[in-house]
Amino acid sequence: MARVALLTMSDGRDFVARDLVAFCQEAEDAVAGALRAAGHEVIRAAEPVSSNSLAVSSSRRASAGRPDLTVFHYPVWAFPHFSMLAAEETTSPLLLLGNIDPAYPGMVGMLAAGGALDQIGRTHVRAWGSIAEAGVRDRVLSYVSAALAVSRLRGSTFGRIGGRPMGMYTAVADADQWMKTFGVDVEEIDQWEIVRRSELVSAKQAAAGADWLERMSAGVHYDGKALTRELLERQVRSYHAMRELIDEWHLDFSGIKGQPELTNHFCTADVTEAFLNDPYDWDGPKDTHVCATEADMDGALTMQLLKLLTGGLPVLFADVRHYHADRDIWDLCNSGQHATWYAARSGDPAENLARVHFYPEVFYFPAGGASVHHLAAPGEATFARLTRHDYRYRMHVVRGEFLTYDDEVNESLMRQSTFEWPHAFARLEVDSGEFLSRFGANHIHAVPGNVVAELRAVCAFLGIDFEPLGA
Repeated sequence: MARVALLTMSDGRDFVARDLVAFCQEAEDAVAGALRAAGHEVIRAAEPVSSNSLAVSSSRRASAGRPDLTVFHYPVWAFPHFSMLAAEETTSPLLLLGNIDPAYPGMVGMLAAGGALDQIGRTHVRAWGSIAEAGVRDRVLSYVSAALAVSRLRGSTFGRIGGRPMGMYTAVADADQWMKTFGVDVEEIDQWEIVRRSELVSAKQAAAGADWLERMSAGVHYDGKALTRELLERQVRSYHAMRELIDEWHLDFSGIKGQPELTNHFCTADVTEAFLNDPYDWDGPKDTHVCATEADMDGALTMQLLKLLTGGLPVLFADVRHYHADRDIWDLCNSGQHATWYAARSGDPAENLARVHFYPEVFYFPAGGASVHHLAAPGEATFARLTRHDYRYRMHVVRGEFLTYDDEVNESLMRQSTFEWPHAFARLEVDSGEFLSRFGANHIHAVPGNVVAELRAVCAFLGIDFEPLGA
């Protein structure tokens, strides 16, 4: 639920404003009613803004409620300087909502105010039309969702476990820029903490987790070398160690470097990362916690935004591993990172885990452990990634879907890359040449459904570039 401040702007001539009070009130009631019907809290001004002093005082009172979004509502012509004064008194994302009515020029008021705000660089978004129309209401509500995500992102803490992995510049971001642009702090934590704390996890906890994985999954394929019961329990211990770090350091989302220290000398973080991102573990249901492999900061930040936009759904993390030109699909695959929820997208962990295998890690990771293997279930999805161009943030976004085939074809395609890792076959609504020419990272992220409008609004509120692919 978002907290939305609603200020209706009116005419500055007192004899005009008096005649418009009832009309403005009725129009504002409709907007407030639509927001409340969607489950949001609405902070309303006492009366329409028709003077400088009301613009300031009404905005200050609304801002004191710390809204996630402030709406300047224009059912009639409104003096633009009221919006300028009110905007100075709020720091929340800003939406201008204008009526389209030939008798009452609210659209004119919105455009005049929007142009004035543009001139001083005040970021805002706009919507227009009757809130009774489904398209208008959906647009407004998408802005509310985006503002709520931005609001919840600000003031959060990212836990960076380890440093830069394998020379990946795209996995490392400037903490100063993060704070300025997103309001996110970065807590640096050494990977040794995972190793140290793992040794303190009780044998009972480690055994319980491993027993659950053996019982619930499609198979734990021990080979006596790269995957043993001891190594699986070590991965369970690593998961509990991370849960301790999350609680102790109040981490809102995180990333684990993994390579090469853990993967060479301890065990992989595959089980840890998969189940942190899942809405359950062997102890029962839980909130998802975004955790990016290779401590990919911009990847984790993208995932956190997608999680917030979708009410806490698990977010996919993958390498753009291979393009099957004959089928026009991408194999999105990375070591153990996908939440097991993606195997069936079910609220029942048993249904998801029935499609999940735990295979011995491959030669890249000599320390061993289990790789979390499954294939993402089919369905519509939105794919996104925060990247930087000449130090400026941008958001690449593309629509698409996950596909599956019969078992024989699925296995054949997965075995062309690294079979033991989790896979997602994705058809993207963009030409492969355009994608490979423009996409600014090796990692990509996704959530079910269509959140393109929300991502566009997030970018507007954050002042970063929105770059759709294939559009």
